[in-house]
Amino acid sequence: MSDRGQALGELPWRGSPSERPPLPVPPQPMPMRWNGRLRKRWRWVGAFQESITVFAASVEIGPLGLGFWGIWDAERRDLAERSRRSLPWRRAEIEMEGRGVRIRSPQAEAELLLGEGRPVECISPNGEGGYTWTRKLAGVPVTGEVRIGGRAIGVDALGVEDDSAGYHARRTSWLWSAGVGSDGEGRTVGWNLVSGINDPPRSSERAIWVDGEPREPSPVRFEDLERIRFADDTRLEFAPVAERAHREGIPLLVRSEYRAPIGSFHGSLEGTELASGLGVMESHDVLW
Repeated sequence: MSDRGQALGELPWRGSPSERPPLPVPPQPMPMRWNGRLRKRWRWVGAFQESITVFAASVEIGPLGLGFWGIWDAERRDLAERSRRSLPWRRAEIEMEGRGVRIRSPQAEAELLLGEGRPVECISPNGEGGYTWTRKLAGVPVTGEVRIGGRAIGVDALGVEDDSAGYHARRTSWLWSAGVGSDGEGRTVGWNLVSGINDPPRSSERAIWVDGEPREPSPVRFEDLERIRFADDTRLEFAPVAERAHREGIPLLVRSEYRAPIGSFHGSLEGTELASGLGVMESHDVLW
């Protein structure tokens, strides 16, 4: 068996970077193609507090790039957002370097600094002889400032990070939720839950953090984008306040149908009762 085949045979995998199967993942260079599939990479960051929610993402599908951001102003009940394809002559509106995130747009500006935490990392087979990698972190402190509509709004929030890369199946469809909050004992809570991608029964990307310590819950079932049900029949209920959505594509190359409402959550995270919760739900069906 080739080294590549042997490494793929170790999947699914979840653990520390020192024990990772010998497959190229960030920050290592990754080939543009693997077994006929284009490389996809993205980094999504969100910060959630009662007064404001900020999210930003940088996405690559092969040689194509896209950036998008959104800011929910709870006082004005307004979601400002913008998407932009990356072009060589166009200044990027989103910069992500280290633990910093910067948005520079005619509509709004923001500077965020993410704290440290204990991420979970996993690699999953894609069902077509390739693999997908992701590293997730939720419940991390985020500080900074947003400037929008002539106002400066301080950010002292809890946040979520999604770093992903790999050679996803040509048709990929998933439901995802991530959020932050606290439980009845005042402990910090974060979650990353998914169905349809990186979600084997074990060694998945699913994670619940309590005071910064992650654990892997059992597989979950999404009931549309309204609730998430756990194996013990407890559930997490969602109430949206705003939504980012798109339906777009490039003929014969990419087609994407995407919904990502943000809002509040209540209920249980498989035994951890939420006292308060804010976050995102996502539905994405993509041909890439």
